[in-house]
Amino acid sequence: MSDALSTLRRELAQIEDLVIAARVLEWDQLVMMPRGGAETRAEGLATLNRFAHELFVRDEIGELLDELRPSEADLDPDSDEACLIAVTRRDWEKARRIPPELRGEMTRVASAGMEAWAEARARDDYASFRLWLDRTLELKHRYIECFPATEDPYDLLLDDFEPGMRTDEVRRVFERLRPALRDLLASAVDEEVEAFVAGPYPRGAQHELSLTVARAFGATEDCFRLDPTVHPFCISFATRDVRLTTRYAEDDLHGNSIFSTMHEVGHGLYEHGGDTALDRTPLATGCSSALHESQSRLWENVIGRSLPFWRWFYPQFRDGFGSVLADVPLERFHRAINRARPSLIRVDADETTYGLHIILRFELEQELLFGGLTTTDLPEAWNAKFEELLGIRPPNDRLGVLQDVHWSGGMFGYFPTYQLGNVLSVQIWERLVTDLADAYEQVEQGSFGAIHGWLREHLYRHGRKFTPAEMTARVAGGPIDPEPYLRYLADKNASLAAA
Repeated sequence: MSDALSTLRRELAQIEDLVIAARVLEWDQLVMMPRGGAETRAEGLATLNRFAHELFVRDEIGELLDELRPSEADLDPDSDEACLIAVTRRDWEKARRIPPELRGEMTRVASAGMEAWAEARARDDYASFRLWLDRTLELKHRYIECFPATEDPYDLLLDDFEPGMRTDEVRRVFERLRPALRDLLASAVDEEVEAFVAGPYPRGAQHELSLTVARAFGATEDCFRLDPTVHPFCISFATRDVRLTTRYAEDDLHGNSIFSTMHEVGHGLYEHGGDTALDRTPLATGCSSALHESQSRLWENVIGRSLPFWRWFYPQFRDGFGSVLADVPLERFHRAINRARPSLIRVDADETTYGLHIILRFELEQELLFGGLTTTDLPEAWNAKFEELLGIRPPNDRLGVLQDVHWSGGMFGYFPTYQLGNVLSVQIWERLVTDLADAYEQVEQGSFGAIHGWLREHLYRHGRKFTPAEMTARVAGGPIDPEPYLRYLADKNASLAAA
């Protein structure tokens, strides 16, 4: 390894240490911190992120990258070294455009805004949150102004989560999905909600069963922990230190922690599966938000809502909630957790309607940022579009525009990657079963090691070494394609109707 590359790795490791420290504080804020600590925590996070940003955008980092340029041609382009140089150069050139003061202010407002959102949501008080949203949008416009003008400025926000993707690509996928998902919803069997969906499902049993599933999937106790929070998430500090969170809804099977746990375990397995040699470098995380979401959805839905999975797990699950499920046969339970039905909350939505929740947010984000929609008019715009897409109208803002944390944290451009991940989950699964033809038979036996191993080999271990487009081609066999996903949904809905 050259002196320049050794120096670059050392500098990046120190910067990554600061980023990890900030992540620890973010995890603590959302899981453990008393509410009174919000203001101080926002300032601390702003300081850490500004300092890490300042260290990264120094001229010295650029000089090291310039020094390494002549030797890049001699490196295997798939090697850790070549990929580290390429990814660092891209990140550095992008980060250089953002003043450290703006980076710090964006972090401070995001941290404080999330606390304001949590309080507003609890009180169903959108008005108290609206000023924070205005401030966040102002900062997003300042961020966009740091870059050369583009035909579609939303590209710049999308690039933060899905590097290299263009808004037009998302629109093409969503224009195919929008009518198709509505048609699938319209053709779904209209059944009354099963009484057992409302529980009760005691928290203690939910937690123990969530741990059972997490361990079966591959989340080992020495590298993972699971905690409750308001809005479930996964965050990692290293490949061997992954934090999962879930939520416990005692009166709603769809909001039951089993499904949110499986979702976050999927994210966590991706982070855990990276090559440990990539730790403390910019490569030690998932390739993109859509690929990350493909894994949470693959484990939660393609596996976790499948009939083979529940043939294995339902006896344990029913034992845990015997007072509710003792007389509920497997097929009836499976139909209840999969049936297509309009619902208000995105994270509780079935697979068919989930994409409509995302399309709503994708369209509203662009109207808020570039289309003249004001934050004053946002709740009504949300409700009207929700009714257009799903046929129901939120009764209040807590179940409408206030339900998600993302905008409070400034995560504009993130929502579309959820649905892109859904699409990719099926493409990747189809590729996986060409190598593991008995994958569902293994699931039915509660055996997930071979599936986990295939995903680790083909996706997880590479971290951020390749671009999202390159990684998608490697693991899914081509670019994002909505057709396999739509076939999967149509087949599932047809099997449920025939059950």
